Amino acid sequence: MSKSRILPFLILLMVISSCDDNQIFDQYQSLPKYWNKDSVKTFSFVAPDTINSYNLYVNLRNNNDYKYSNLMLIVEMDYPNGKAVKDTLEYRMANPQGEFLGTGFTDVKENKLWYKGYEEPFVFSESGKYTVGIQQAMRENGQVSGITNLEGITDVGFRIERTK
Repeated sequence: MSKSRILPFLILLMVISSCDDNQIFDQYQSLPKYWNKDSVKTFSFVAPDTINSYNLYVNLRNNNDYKYSNLMLIVEMDYPNGKAVKDTLEYRMANPQGEFLGTGFTDVKENKLWYKGYEEPFVFSESGKYTVGIQQAMRENGQVSGITNLEGITDVGFRIERTK
């Protein structure tokens, strides 16, 4: 087979293999050099339905400038009819040896962190537009005030998947 025929075949194969049938919503927002404690990253979407269950994730990309083994977040979900649910969540970002968890071959690691759907199935109870806000809530050990500018998180995302 000639090179002119192999290239389109390889591109088509990559496109087909990269499709994700479970994905409903997947969006990222890049951060500047740091994530300010007052900066809330918001994601808006329309509920796919009110019957099926879904898995919801906070997605993060971090690099070697991140100097902590955990991450504290405040995640708020605003429902279409005015209800709001706010959670304070803690995620492990590194193993005991200090190696970052997540996937990636370079110094950037991608983390897919459970938000809803892991303990019990999550079903959108209302139809309409939802908004999810994600804010960092990191603190140094023994300190009351939070870390004003958290370094090392490069992107924040939100993802909804169909359950398998």
